[in-house]
Amino acid sequence: MPLKLNADHLQAMQFHAKQVYPEECCGLLLGFTEPEGNRLVEVRAAQNAWDKQIASEMAANPSITKVRRYWISPEEMLVAMRDARDRGMDIIGIYHSHPDHPALPSECDRQLAWPQYSYVILSIRQGEVGETYSWQLDDHHQFQPEELMVLDP
Repeated sequence: MPLKLNADHLQAMQFHAKQVYPEECCGLLLGFTEPEGNRLVEVRAAQNAWDKQIASEMAANPSITKVRRYWISPEEMLVAMRDARDRGMDIIGIYHSHPDHPALPSECDRQLAWPQYSYVILSIRQGEVGETYSWQLDDHHQFQPEELMVLDP
């Protein structure tokens, strides 16, 4: 099933990725889950809250920085969930960038992913956005490609 979005949504994610390079950007995708796929209404940039404390809590190597990881704080997720709910929407996914790496999910991405979400990953190399792909988990908790269906505004 595709993730339906418009060109402005892609541009917002790309702008955010370029703005925070060489660190990973991250954000939330607000919209609707429909029988024919997720429909994106709003891209909501988030603060990458990854730090040594989060790394420790995740049992990750403490030398891993925001250049290779992202974290959206529970408080920011809660605010976005409430805002989306108040407007009749849901969080339908997460986007993040992979600085100087392909737009392919990492093992960390897979372990932390939720089955109902779309995961948009943008490759950004030397500050320029490359490929952008979307992924969803299958019934075996493995990422499968999800079509990005860019609609007219």
